[in-house]
Amino acid sequence: MFIYSTEITSSHIKSDAPLFKRTLKAYQIVAPQLHGNVLEIGCGEGYGIQLLLKNDINLTVLDKSKKVLKSIKKRHPKVNTIQSKIPPLSKIEDESYDYIVSFQVIEHIKNANFFLEEIQRVLKPNGKAFITTPNALKTIAKNPWHYKEYTYNEMESLIKPKFSNYEIKGLSGNSKTEAYYKLNEHSVNRILKWDVFDLQNKLPNTLLKIPYEILNRINRNSILKQNQTLVVDISTEDYELNQYSDQALDLMISLEK
Repeated sequence: MFIYSTEITSSHIKSDAPLFKRTLKAYQIVAPQLHGNVLEIGCGEGYGIQLLLKNDINLTVLDKSKKVLKSIKKRHPKVNTIQSKIPPLSKIEDESYDYIVSFQVIEHIKNANFFLEEIQRVLKPNGKAFITTPNALKTIAKNPWHYKEYTYNEMESLIKPKFSNYEIKGLSGNSKTEAYYKLNEHSVNRILKWDVFDLQNKLPNTLLKIPYEILNRINRNSILKQNQTLVVDISTEDYELNQYSDQALDLMISLEK
């Protein structure tokens, strides 16, 4: 995967701002609740680390990219790093962490049941995990980087056999973010009109990733050009955590062992 692909989003690319701030909001929400030993699974470029460290926690980050982890270690030498593909969490012992954070990861995982079982295993008794994932009801086009996107009911069915104490809320936007996502929907639908053979649903994901990446970047740059003020002005304050509704952009899940 590209380190600064449209899938990961970057804090350095203007056209990524609305989605970057959306992910950053999740860190702002959970950071004040954390203490003790904390594990982040799938840390990406590590833009949430500074927020997590505000609570003087013992933080470990796990990612499959050696390059990403090397950069994080250079910027945050006190942060522990684990390089591994997941699941399993094979390098982590049972009941090791008070809290686990994993944002925009579970949709990439083929065996999500096993992933949740591993989270349950490495959490300490009464430990808590926070997970975010896109709300499948808000998806416009197939994302070939995602193995599966979840509705509320699908996520609840996945969680229930493993965690009796859980909560699923919705991360939502406001009129400003709604204006951005309407521009995005209009732009994406214009592109999809050219897919007369429905190739996005017929071709394997491996063949779709590169064209998806190119078209998605063109799309975001186009929206930035149309309305730079809107794109750049969207901040974390334009997103908030609410009770779930079908209009939620992301599912935000808390799991307690």
